[in-house]
Order: sequence, then C-alpha cells, then structure tokens
Amino acid sequence: MTTVTLDRRAQLAEFLKTRRARVTPAQVGLAPGLRRRTPGLRREEVAQLAGVGVTWYTWLEQGRPINASEQVLQSIARTLRLDIAEQAHLLRLAGLRPAVPDSLECATQPQVQAILDALDPLPAAISSARYDILRWNAAYETIFPGATLTDTHRNNSLWAAAVVPDCCSAFVNRDEELPRMVAVLRSNYAEHLGDPEWEGFIADLLEASEDFARLWAQQDVALHSSRLKVFRHGSVGELRMTATNLQVLGMPTARMVVYTPNDEETRERVAFLQANPGLPVVDHTH
Repeated sequence: MTTVTLDRRAQLAEFLKTRRARVTPAQVGLAPGLRRRTPGLRREEVAQLAGVGVTWYTWLEQGRPINASEQVLQSIARTLRLDIAEQAHLLRLAGLRPAVPDSLECATQPQVQAILDALDPLPAAISSARYDILRWNAAYETIFPGATLTDTHRNNSLWAAAVVPDCCSAFVNRDEELPRMVAVLRSNYAEHLGDPEWEGFIADLLEASEDFARLWAQQDVALHSSRLKVFRHGSVGELRMTATNLQVLGMPTARMVVYTPNDEETRERVAFLQANPGLPVVDHTH
C-alpha cells in the first residue's frame, strides 16, 4: 500500500468527520435527541440515512482499506448536504477521479505571453493550482508590483495573502478572500496528495501562518469563481477589481486570471498608474 493511498484515506476520513459535524439532526428530519456529546450527526445516523451499514461507514471514517462506489458516495454526499465542490472533493479523495498531471509546460510557451500582452490594459496572469504566479503582463505588474517578487522569493499569491501581516498586505478584504483561497487550495490538493512540492508548500504555510493553519483544519473546499477583490495601493489608494478565472485548454492545472475595474473611480486610478509607471507602492500580494 502506497503512502499516497494512506494519505488519501486519512484525508477522506477527516473530511467526512468535519462534514458530519456540520449537519444538525433537524436538517435531515431527525429529532434532536438527548445527551449529544458532539455537534452534528452520529455515524449511525449518517449510515441509516445513506442506506449503508454502520460498521462499513465507521470504517470509512476511520480510513480503513475498504472500497466505495460512486453511487454509495453520492448517497453519503446527499446525506451530508455537500455542495458541488465538496462532492467532487469527496470523489477525488476516494480515488474515483483520475489525477490530473501537474504539467505546466504550456504556461511557458511564447503564445501564452502574447495572449496576456494582448489583454493590456487589463491586468492578467497565469496562476497554478496552488497559486504560483507563472506569467503576467505589464498591466498586472503595474497594478501588483509586489506580487511578482515577494520577500521570500515565492511568486505565490496565497503565500503572500496568508503570511504577509495586515500592515503590509495589499488585501483590504483579506478576511473574506483568504478563507476562499484556502478552500480552493484544499480542493486542488486532493489531486496532488503525496506530491513533494505540494506537501512542502503546505507544510511551510502551516508553519508560517496561524490563519492558514486554522482555515486548513476546517477542511472546507471550494471552486474558483469570479470574485470582487479590494486592494490597497500605496500611490492611489483603494482598487476594487473583479477577478475572473478562465480555464485554458492544455493547462489543466493552471488558469488565467483577468482583473477588471469594478467602478469608475477604480478605472481612473488604474489608468493613472499605467500612465505613470514606477510610482512608489507598498504591495506584497494580490
């Protein structure tokens, strides 16, 4: 049995426990009952509602080497009221979805840079599944100069969002965005269990950031979506930008992120920055 298989089962067990604790008896039509020592449903209640054996479900939560079909896992997902991202995460942890190769050669091709450059004056970049910033255009570097060279030489937006202190962070709505970023990372991580680069990156984040460690332990998962992100720029003040994530054919583990100003004031400030490159700025992340 491989270490990756053991890790995957352990992750599956922990994920099921946290989701079970989140569902109340009332949500699934059960009486509250007395003397509940822990929040959420009991294992036997999940098994009954999902139509599986109590012993089998207990073994699943204990990370034992048992097989689970997609049909059975979907029944458990419905019982635990999992959303689309959580259902996909559950199936990947159970090994029912093929792992996507972490191949980013396409991101280094000249044609990709040409596409990014053509999007100017909109800031745009290629980001990996773990938030590494791989390529960007001139508009991106003008708006987020610190994002392409952090103090630790990690060109990674999640690292900067989690580790850089509030005093020096470019994020204004960090409390909203950091949990979402960690949840997306958790979802992507299921396809890279055992990968030394991923394991090392997460271990470093756990050591460097208490906020990341707390959010990582919650086992929340999410998918990328268009998001309003609010940044602080040292020269022009607040920038309200909508980040749109685009999947690029040939880059299954990467995405293109394009930023558009969310209001007229932000458009004017972005235009001013692009017309006056090199302005001083305190910026470490995006």
